[in-house]
Amino acid sequence: MHDSVKPDRVSDRLYNQDLAPVPQSGRTWGMWNLAALWVGISVCIPTYTLAAGMISQGMSWRQALLTITLGNAVVLIPLTLNAHAGTQYGIPFPVLLRSSFGIWGANVPALMRAMVACGWFGIQTWIGGSAIYILHSVLFGFEPAGPADMIPGLGISPGQLACFLLFWAINLGVIVLGIETLKWLETLAAPFLLLIGLGLLAWAVSEAGGFSVVLSDDTVARVRGAEAGSFDFWSVFWPNLTAMVAFWATLALNIPDFTRYARRQKDQILGQAIGLPTTMALFSFIGIAVTAATVVIFGEAIWDPVQLIGRFPSKAVVGFSLFALTLATLSTNLAANVVSPANDISNLSPRRISFKTGGVITAVLGIVILPWKLYNDLAAYIFTWLIGYGALLGAIGGVMIVDYYLIRRRRLEVEDLYREDGVYNFGGSGFNWRALVALGLGIAPNVPGFLAQASHGAIAIAPAFHHLYTHAWFVSFFIAGACHWALTRLFPPDRFFPAERIPPSASDSRG
Repeated sequence: MHDSVKPDRVSDRLYNQDLAPVPQSGRTWGMWNLAALWVGISVCIPTYTLAAGMISQGMSWRQALLTITLGNAVVLIPLTLNAHAGTQYGIPFPVLLRSSFGIWGANVPALMRAMVACGWFGIQTWIGGSAIYILHSVLFGFEPAGPADMIPGLGISPGQLACFLLFWAINLGVIVLGIETLKWLETLAAPFLLLIGLGLLAWAVSEAGGFSVVLSDDTVARVRGAEAGSFDFWSVFWPNLTAMVAFWATLALNIPDFTRYARRQKDQILGQAIGLPTTMALFSFIGIAVTAATVVIFGEAIWDPVQLIGRFPSKAVVGFSLFALTLATLSTNLAANVVSPANDISNLSPRRISFKTGGVITAVLGIVILPWKLYNDLAAYIFTWLIGYGALLGAIGGVMIVDYYLIRRRRLEVEDLYREDGVYNFGGSGFNWRALVALGLGIAPNVPGFLAQASHGAIAIAPAFHHLYTHAWFVSFFIAGACHWALTRLFPPDRFFPAERIPPSASDSRG
């Protein structure tokens, strides 16, 4: 364990208190803290609606739930593997990246991860703002905005924009308060949010006449709007499994940002195993069952829980629901979409950009991307957004895991991660070209499929590229990892290990 590094021996271009290793005295997160973190992250509106796209493509509710559960079981593997370095050495994600990509090269994958997080921050903030807007329209009796009320160029009304900015400001306030506030929020929110979800499920099933009615083939067929069995399951399964893995591929990279506070490896492993797959499966099932119940209760499928709660006649219920949905979205947004980019942006210039400053920059970028335009298109959300960024993050994960486990055998020189003349400067440039080339090679096969999807088919590509794109995260992960391993073995750096431990095969190589 490394409790600290000596500030007088490190570069202020690589070091500040937010990026420094967490001392042993600061590692206070136990198993249940990490499980609560995942409950707070997972219980959100996107999780509730995940099965919507799968069932609309022809899956049964069992097939959709299986795909979601399997995807989370798969992503749990890189999550726990990448989490090890955080707990072992107390370092955050961008500092860990320095060991594989170099002290300056780490900024390339860190910024890729940060941009994805900024997109997610915007989406979650839009969801939270939408909840405030719609539920306030019920409480105060005004009609939701129509097409004539939209702001030209933005596509949303002044009221929607105001609620979006209000929820944005709430997020910003917690960012300024710091990481310990996040731990407190997640621990408080987790049991409350689970009870709210179970309460909604109990109401829906009771009103609809029981599970036998809610989950019957006829009801699910009405949800889907098509006859069961009228599709090729495997052609739908693989792209949705990839999208499901990509859903948490973000956290699979920057999980050291949280596990650096864990007391032991056992805490992070069990906490994540308890918190992630079980909560995702449960809350996705709640989304499926409640939506199916709306077909029976209201005569139509209502996938959006905000729209559903807006149908409740009791203003007290609506007000309480407003609080619950706001808390759920807030807890997810802060943990999943602020911590990583705040650290990643700070990593660009640690002496000028603190964690809080990085968080503010993240929040500003979350507005600039106009997130409502992305989230409101379900096809773009799954096939362009989730699978597309999965290709980027899978490649980063492949390089990281291969480097840490197969090449370095979990040995890191922590102080050198903060030094310009240490073993991670890779020949003086600070860039490990092997990792960067591997990153590019992992991403490249998925680019044609992404362009075809983003252009809605206007760009024609060979069928093989379509097939690769449906497995984008897996393709990029394995190609990048294999290429990084091969390039490092063929061209080992001069100072891959500290001088006293340079292997003979690397003693005459170039950096």
